[in-house]
Amino acid sequence: MNVQFKDFEEFIYVKSSGIHGAGIFTSVDIPANSKIMDISGEIISGDECERREEEEDNVYIFWYDEETYIDTANTKKIKYINHNCEYNCDIEEADEFGLELITVRGIKAGEEITIDYGYEEIYDDCNCRRCNVYEV
Repeated sequence: MNVQFKDFEEFIYVKSSGIHGAGIFTSVDIPANSKIMDISGEIISGDECERREEEEDNVYIFWYDEETYIDTANTKKIKYINHNCEYNCDIEEADEFGLELITVRGIKAGEEITIDYGYEEIYDDCNCRRCNVYEV
């Protein structure tokens, strides 16, 4: 992938989302294969991830590898990224204990930034266009 080096985080803002609650949006056009921002937070184990999800209802955790997760609950922006089956961004490994949010297609100013959460249960409650198409 030919990722552009510009970091677009300064152009990302949080506002009410038509998908769910709050979401993150861009104030500028962002080309395909561009890095939007680093994803950082508290590095936690799989056991701690499960505990936080079950006991604290923490849904702001990103999977890093088989044993490591990144809790973004204390971040200002990335914790608000919503799921969409027709997503416009993906999460990629950046370095040891680091992830990046990268565009998979061009994104227009004002558009919500989304990813595919990638776990089966999300599709049961998904409200995107693809999931809301009913066969007649």
